Amino acid sequence: MANKSNSIMNPNAREAMDRFKMEAASEVGVNLKQGYNGDLTSRQAGSVGGQMVKKMIDAYEKGMQ
Repeated sequence: MANKSNSIMNPNAREAMDRFKMEAASEVGVNLKQGYNGDLTSRQAGSVGGQMVKKMIDAYEKGMQ
């Protein structure tokens, strides 16, 4: 059985990532729903991902101080 490198092994981590994604989406004004979100535009999906990365970098930088 092949192991996907982007799979989350811990179910609690999956839930935390989903909450994080929903939080980032609400901050940029994108309405995400649980499950399939294939109706989003590339711009909307990219803005959610970009906001997530921005928040992760901010948290990392704060941890370094």
